[in-house]
Amino acid sequence: MKQMNMARLTVYVLFAALIAGCASSPVVVNKEASTSAIRAAEEVGASNVPSASLYLQLAKEELENAKVLATKSNKEQSESMLLRAQSDAELAVALSHGDADKKEAALALERVGKLQQDNQLPQERK
Repeated sequence: MKQMNMARLTVYVLFAALIAGCASSPVVVNKEASTSAIRAAEEVGASNVPSASLYLQLAKEELENAKVLATKSNKEQSESMLLRAQSDAELAVALSHGDADKKEAALALERVGKLQQDNQLPQERK
């Protein structure tokens, strides 16, 4: 009987130590989504597009702020900052694509103008 009580006491002490150990561990947040969104923005050249560059820089700063908040055990604020970082990085990607589309459209219009000029020259000679 005495051994059984001692075994229970040992289990309770170990369980309490386990709970105390988990409570004091640093907050773990998932930052992969925001990190990959920032990487994607960098790969599409967001740093070369003025409007996209601003949002890319914001995303990087928000990622750093999230890391600081995580070390201070502010999980909710850290996760919120990570979501902001991901959103800003995705906006930078969209703005980069929009800028690339505008450049492509301008080149297409230029080609159309050249083709129209080329088509008009032979007709004027007749």
